[in-house]
Amino acid sequence: MQKPKYFLRYGFIIQKLRNCKEATFQEIKDYLELQSELTDFDLNISKRTFDRDKNEILSLFNVSIEYNHSRKVYYIDDDDQTGVNDRMLEAFDMFNSLNMSDSNAPYIIFEKRKSQGTEHFYGLLHAIKYHFLIKFTYTKYWDDDCSERTVEPYALKESRYRWYLLAKDKKDGVIKTFGLDRISDIEITKAKFIYPKDYNPNEVFKHSFGILTNHGKEPTKVVLSFEPFQGKYIKSFPLHEPVDYIVDNEKELRISMELHITEDFIMEILSYGDEVKVISPKSLINQISKKLSNSLEYYK
Repeated sequence: MQKPKYFLRYGFIIQKLRNCKEATFQEIKDYLELQSELTDFDLNISKRTFDRDKNEILSLFNVSIEYNHSRKVYYIDDDDQTGVNDRMLEAFDMFNSLNMSDSNAPYIIFEKRKSQGTEHFYGLLHAIKYHFLIKFTYTKYWDDDCSERTVEPYALKESRYRWYLLAKDKKDGVIKTFGLDRISDIEITKAKFIYPKDYNPNEVFKHSFGILTNHGKEPTKVVLSFEPFQGKYIKSFPLHEPVDYIVDNEKELRISMELHITEDFIMEILSYGDEVKVISPKSLINQISKKLSNSLEYYK
């Protein structure tokens, strides 16, 4: 059996349990038979194969499929669900839609801009998971010179459609972010490192917008007011989590968040133009005002 068939079956099993919340083995089996007809892949399984698939799904997706003996149904343990799982499953849904038929191609328009460096993703993930030191050549945007780096890879992070490696640089012992699009000549060494028990990447970026962080400092309460139409978009695609909705009516959407004010966040606010107004804090109002004033100078 080819690998794509394995992954396709794993995805459909997860999809069935996510959509129906719970299902018997026979219901899962019937669903896979239906998908076999739609995809032209043989996705049929036995009970023994399904038991093996559950272990693979847990290993690959960190999705735990549990069994309720009294009701004789399978279900996904929601406690194991993370944002990563959701994005992986989102990617599966997209892949499956595109894979259904080549005739879909004329009706799908892809973004011309795309993130670079994603070809390194699997190798980096392997090194992170099994704690292997990696070496690579790194080129900064503001510096044409290349530098050789040896790092302890800790995590991968997405920000504004780009991917970054979070790793400790062995040169100075500092944890840094490296853009995957600026990494080349990757070598996964055989040398291993001990992953720090006190490092939690999710905690580090808990109050951050984007890739910049002020970890260790207290977050700032930010209040923004959006035009009603733009507010609908903000509600469907929140700037940050968690967010408090202070006002939500036909005149405005006013939200409150606690986060670190970084250049990434300032640029995001500026991207909304005159459809957003900073209510507080005063320091952020001043920063935005200065940026807008500087921009106006270009048009005088």
